[in-house]
Amino acid sequence: MSPMKNVNKYVAYESIQLPNRQWPNRRLTQAPMWCSVDLRDGNQALEVPMNLNQKMKMFNKLIETGFKTIEIGFPAASETEYDFTRYLIEQDLIPDGVAIQVLTQSRDHIIERTFDALRGCRQAVVHLYNSTSWLQRKVVFQMDQKQCMDLAVSGARKIKEMAEKDTSGTSFVFEYSPESFTGTEIDFAVEICDAVCDIWQPSPQQKVIINLPATVEMSTPNVYADLIEYFCRHTRYRDSIIVSLHTHNDRGTAVAATELGLLAGAERVEGTLFGNGERTGNADLVAVALNLYSQGIDPELDFSNINDLIDIYEETTRMTVHERHPYAGKLVYTAFSGSHQDAINKGLAAIRQQKGPWNVPYLPIDPLDVGRSYEPIIRINSQSGKGGIAYILDQYFGLILPKPVQQAFSTLVKQTSDQGEQELKPQALYDLFMSAYVNRVKPLKLISYKEEMIDDKHARMSAVLQHDDQEVTVESVGNGLLDAFCQALRKYLGTSLEIITYHEHALESGSTSKAITYVQIQNGGHQRYIGAGISSSISKSSLRAVVSAVNEMLDQHARS
Repeated sequence: MSPMKNVNKYVAYESIQLPNRQWPNRRLTQAPMWCSVDLRDGNQALEVPMNLNQKMKMFNKLIETGFKTIEIGFPAASETEYDFTRYLIEQDLIPDGVAIQVLTQSRDHIIERTFDALRGCRQAVVHLYNSTSWLQRKVVFQMDQKQCMDLAVSGARKIKEMAEKDTSGTSFVFEYSPESFTGTEIDFAVEICDAVCDIWQPSPQQKVIINLPATVEMSTPNVYADLIEYFCRHTRYRDSIIVSLHTHNDRGTAVAATELGLLAGAERVEGTLFGNGERTGNADLVAVALNLYSQGIDPELDFSNINDLIDIYEETTRMTVHERHPYAGKLVYTAFSGSHQDAINKGLAAIRQQKGPWNVPYLPIDPLDVGRSYEPIIRINSQSGKGGIAYILDQYFGLILPKPVQQAFSTLVKQTSDQGEQELKPQALYDLFMSAYVNRVKPLKLISYKEEMIDDKHARMSAVLQHDDQEVTVESVGNGLLDAFCQALRKYLGTSLEIITYHEHALESGSTSKAITYVQIQNGGHQRYIGAGISSSISKSSLRAVVSAVNEMLDQHARS
């Protein structure tokens, strides 16, 4: 028996018959018309609604982002909403080309108050709604279908009359929503929308908006798409209406439902920034728009400074954007996993080397396109691998670690992160590398050295070392300075010593540049040790690297 023992009290949503459905074979190719409802649907869902200053900040940010229609409120619902509408109009704060949208119920006195609020506005969308679902008709309103339709038609008629009486020069667009469309019998939804259009008499030259809300998300997104395609096929006014979507996120699929609804024939989308809205929220317009962007489609909205958008959103709504929020969260361009880090590192390197479309593993879009940087993409903890660690040291500090050094250092990083139970920031990572491998001087320190070329292939060298507190001189002949130094150390330490990995590169440009040398040495027991040296002299950096590796060997021997 399932612990969810009350499952039988729920009934599956019924799908509709839609022969030869077309939406599964379509692809999105252009942006929809956008309508932000942040100042109405989003605002009414806040614990503390926005004040006038906050509303203005949000309104201006929405305009800056590129929204051409903004639903600003329900002016007949409260004095605050009415006053905000009047403030925008009287202070001439609505730019040309931007329409404000207002919501109204199908009641004469509410419609009259709504038109009074809009007096003198250049462009306005009057959004009429009434609930049409069978459940609300039965439980809330005790209405049959005819009474429900009469209510919608009477509201449509009143709106038309008020628009015709307006003498302030406002250009009106009418919108109708059968609220709870997804809970309405589909044929009745078509019938009631067509009845409203019979009153408004739209044409291909002067369209009205028919908005089809998933007021409560009740099914999988494909069923919503079926409803939209069915509606588009059966309405008598298809060429004279703009089919609009307004999804909620009760099942967590508002974005998917919106995308499939667009495939099914809709042309317009209502939603909110970051999905704010009642219950689990509305369709997230940032996600919908940037999903299009990731497919090479211009969303016609500007999210190139997403951090600024987040700041305004969080200030005005008193809500926060989750760290894993699509495209916007602080961690969505960040990888801790070693395999992910390695793939991202290689992908970014490939992009730098060749032109072409964006193809970087684990990064669906370039973070730079939304105003983020590459700096936080790879972050280091105990789950990280050598590729991510190497990326950080390269990007921040110019250290290009050879693979054997990467492997050895990654083990140390994981141990350090595990023991400290924390992430290692770039500076901490660099400090750990420097203390573990670079220019180590205990127990052995290089004081000075001399080199004498015997012939083209052989050199004699002598070096003064400090071993603990004692100074010693070592010397030998070899195939060059480094080989001679290793032979001298073999004699002094009485152990086999062989360099099996050697890499060097410049750290800075210019005449005072420094070089870093990385070596891996192997002793007679085939154990390997890492060391690195930094100096303005490549010769000295190489000798220091060998000394650092030898010190690692001596330390491990002492510990064992």
